[in-house]
Amino acid sequence: MAGDIPPARSMNSVPASAPAITVLVVDDDPGVRDMLGDYLSDNGYRVLHAENGPRARTILEEQAPHVVILDVGLPGEDGLSLARFIREQYDIGILMVSGAGDTVDRIVGLEVGADDYVGKPFDLRELRARLKSVLRRYQRDTSAPPAAVSPPPAGRRIPFGAAFLDLDSHQLFDRDAREIPITGAEFELLRIFAERPNRPLSRDQIMTLTRNRDWDPFDRSIDIRIARLRKKIEADADNPTSIKTMRGVGYMFVPPRG
Repeated sequence: MAGDIPPARSMNSVPASAPAITVLVVDDDPGVRDMLGDYLSDNGYRVLHAENGPRARTILEEQAPHVVILDVGLPGEDGLSLARFIREQYDIGILMVSGAGDTVDRIVGLEVGADDYVGKPFDLRELRARLKSVLRRYQRDTSAPPAAVSPPPAGRRIPFGAAFLDLDSHQLFDRDAREIPITGAEFELLRIFAERPNRPLSRDQIMTLTRNRDWDPFDRSIDIRIARLRKKIEADADNPTSIKTMRGVGYMFVPPRG
């Protein structure tokens, strides 16, 4: 039955005391769901299944997972629309999967909030490595169940254009203290800029500082993420004053004066 948790087979690769990380697999192909359920369960993950968007939304309301493996080509509500909803409502990782292998799908997936992308057919070991990379970006305490984003207590806040980044809670707020949803990768980008004000950073430097080996300097992922961030922090995203483009170099964070 879709949504049931497959029984874990072998937990030898994970210490007995390690908390189970919950993964929601959203794919309309039962063969793919079974394959991922078996493989991830064998490697110590707790796996939930959904065959479409409505079922995924129900599971998210009942028990939000730590990360979602989400197929782009779902029937009805497609994966891109569901990814946008998840990113707006939950602070969890999103790993997009597509059978098309289309660069457009990959770019759009990143634009709507996916943390990473893998094409079908995929190697299970590669998918697991990307899954672990996404989980590391969120630095979540996996002993506690994930939940919808909630306002944090005030902490160290760095002004970014028309917004504030809270370094303690890993959250972004507008001038009226309303939270602006961001991904773990987006927080890492803002943190890197906040720690290096008025300092030009190349794309290679940004990749090194994020310790993210999945970024490809040729697919413009960094540019896409920064463009998306500008829409969230700048008063005018077409004329950014906070994260500026340095021609021939990369990007630079310019703190507001005063």
